[in-house]
Amino acid sequence: MHDTPEPTPEPTRRAAYAWACYDWANSAFATTVMAGFFPLFFKQYWNSGVADTLSTFRLGMANSIASLIVVLGAPLLGAIADHMDTRKGFLLLFSALGVVMTGSLYFVAAGDWQIAALCYVLAVLGFSGGNLFYDSLLIFVARPTQLDRISALGFALGYLGGGVLFAVNVLMVLHPDWFGLPDKSAAVRTSFLTVAVWWAVFTVPVLMSVHEPRAAQPTRLRAALSQGFGQLRHTLRDIGRLPQTFLFLLAYWLYIDGVDTIIRMAVDYGLSLGFPSNSLIVALLITQFVGFPAAIAFGRIGERIGARTGILIALAVYMVVTAWGAFMSQVWEFYLLAVVIGLVQGGVQSLSRSLYARLIPAGRSAEFFGFYNMLGKFAAVLGPALMGWVGVLTGNPRLGILSVLVLFVLGAALLTRVDLERGRQNAMKHG
Repeated sequence: MHDTPEPTPEPTRRAAYAWACYDWANSAFATTVMAGFFPLFFKQYWNSGVADTLSTFRLGMANSIASLIVVLGAPLLGAIADHMDTRKGFLLLFSALGVVMTGSLYFVAAGDWQIAALCYVLAVLGFSGGNLFYDSLLIFVARPTQLDRISALGFALGYLGGGVLFAVNVLMVLHPDWFGLPDKSAAVRTSFLTVAVWWAVFTVPVLMSVHEPRAAQPTRLRAALSQGFGQLRHTLRDIGRLPQTFLFLLAYWLYIDGVDTIIRMAVDYGLSLGFPSNSLIVALLITQFVGFPAAIAFGRIGERIGARTGILIALAVYMVVTAWGAFMSQVWEFYLLAVVIGLVQGGVQSLSRSLYARLIPAGRSAEFFGFYNMLGKFAAVLGPALMGWVGVLTGNPRLGILSVLVLFVLGAALLTRVDLERGRQNAMKHG
């Protein structure tokens, strides 16, 4: 058991911006690596000469394996972090893993798709695990009335920061001679190194400026591990006693599956349709810079009309985008869809995080955000695998993307059934 904990300090603007800076840091991995160059390089460099449907399947499996590891470990890690009062310590550990593995992609030779996939899986594990503990710190940097705005600030800075470095990386690939690089392959490999450095440097503010209340004598690792397993059982029991929280998690699990699948597989899908790789990268860049102001706008939308309404608006847009994407045939359509996705992607992510923060006991944030991230990553186990399998079985990537539509529909339907006021009251009782 903990001794009497420190009182939670009043959130400050400096702490909020330092916290949001981590989104600026690790979003470079989400853009340059996950969404941008890794799918492209995986298909054309590490899987050269392999059928498109097979390389898509391999990429889908790599994403799914990484997510499955997070699924199995996130709730337990969250419970342990809460007992040890060391969310920032775990954030540092997973960020370091992501940084090292991302930088390691530079050294993987052409054709070595297995090694590339292993480095990628471990890097995604670092990225996803870091996000678990980053999310859990939100309640320490924002007052309850600021949750939507501060959560949106994080995603907005993430889009901007990820977009800035991605723009530099795109210039490196389009004009490698400007950077003293011999060719495009060297430029892509070097971009992985720049992401690692960027991620490491901009993780420092959250570690230095965000205050995490600690017990007088935090639990030691061995005891925390034992208590973590016990707490995990209690969490499962308590989530059952928080029916509105459980219903939200189920809805989130479904609709975020579609969001994550589109993020991770969009470039691969465009390549399968025969679109030029440069056009696909430019489209992703458009999404990033549109996403910056749009995420801030969705934070205001959440404050004015409610987080749930904002999420439902975004999901309706995703349904249209998914249906259109299954039938598009021109590159300009990919550009237009990139703009539309940029308008809502940050909104659905940030408002989901802030809505969930209202439905959980305040003193067990890492533990409950462990489940939140578990469900999000479990969705990412199913989505890319589903898209890959449908493509392999039918030989038609369009049917794979169309299968994602049902996830948005079911997730939105369940979200409308969540009683938010009852959920907040129940969370307070179990705090």
